[in-house]
Amino acid sequence: MHTVSHIDQSATRPTPVAASLKDASVKFGTFTAIEYLTLDIERGSFYTILGPSGCGKSTLLRLISDLIPCASGDLTVLGKTTEEARLAREFAFVFQDAALLPWRTALQNVELPLEMGRKRGVNIPVSDKTPTELLDLVGLKGRENALPHELSGGMRQRVAIARALVCKPKLLLMDEPFGALDEITRDHLNLQLLRIWEETGVTILFVTHSIPEAVFLGQKVLMLQAHPGRLREVVDIDLPYPREIKIRDTQEFTKYTARLRELLETC
Repeated sequence: MHTVSHIDQSATRPTPVAASLKDASVKFGTFTAIEYLTLDIERGSFYTILGPSGCGKSTLLRLISDLIPCASGDLTVLGKTTEEARLAREFAFVFQDAALLPWRTALQNVELPLEMGRKRGVNIPVSDKTPTELLDLVGLKGRENALPHELSGGMRQRVAIARALVCKPKLLLMDEPFGALDEITRDHLNLQLLRIWEETGVTILFVTHSIPEAVFLGQKVLMLQAHPGRLREVVDIDLPYPREIKIRDTQEFTKYTARLRELLETC
């Protein structure tokens, strides 16, 4: 008589991957910006990226977004080549500069990717939320008709985030988007970004130079080292969500920042 072993198949099922790099390298002429980077970014995760100047933080995002090519190695985004993922509008990019069109209102700037898609006859994904609802999601209800010069720096970045979400990306790449903002505004946007991540389930890769910001936002911190850019360590941040600013005063938070500062000093 044979007995049947009931095994939880979900425990053996591989975790879906948003981006996979295997020995990926990037070169600019004779300069090697990233060398032999191997990494899997799980779907739905929130990675923050730290490292010294010149370690390839921004280059990594540009590589994943198909703005620059791999010199060697392999890279897939959501199971596709970077070009296929870009053409399918699988990801969106938020830069440090909001890069809004000055003659368009906040709402019109958010609507821009949809308009461009229609003009080109491209079938692009559309968020479950309308552009107006996305502005509400980022805390700009009532400012839909404001022009960029009528908005603060933090508000402009919120418009840029809403614009990035309008095509329902599965992967959101953020290159130090809050770096130029004051501390109070930055804290507020950190909280809003976590709420957006939890509500949408989008995978986020977030470059920052701030150790506390990296710990506060991330499930994992990707530490890169320079000359050339390589993976130094991936640090798991075992702090509960939802997170509030007061978590920064805890002993656990301080331990993580101390560990990352120690790593950064040796990169």
